[in-house]
Amino acid sequence: MPQSLQHILDHAEEIAARFEQYEPRPEDHRDPAPLRRLRDAVTDRAGAEREIAGAVAAMRDAGYSWSVVGGILGTTAQSAQQRYGTRTSA
Repeated sequence: MPQSLQHILDHAEEIAARFEQYEPRPEDHRDPAPLRRLRDAVTDRAGAEREIAGAVAAMRDAGYSWSVVGGILGTTAQSAQQRYGTRTSA
């Protein structure tokens, strides 16, 4: 089920905040590398989603159809429009 761009960005920010606020107890000690890896991946995904949204907006501003946008994204025109048709301030 596709999620909205804003939902993905909000979730990424929520996850990043959890990682930043995490204070481990001595009995919780584990290798932090996987935790950092996931945090970095979530941050990268949010950045990539912002870049995609900007690129989609630029394509639409240049007059490209939702069919072309959807084709590049590997989805239908309708799906691309539903996901990226409403611009967010994020």
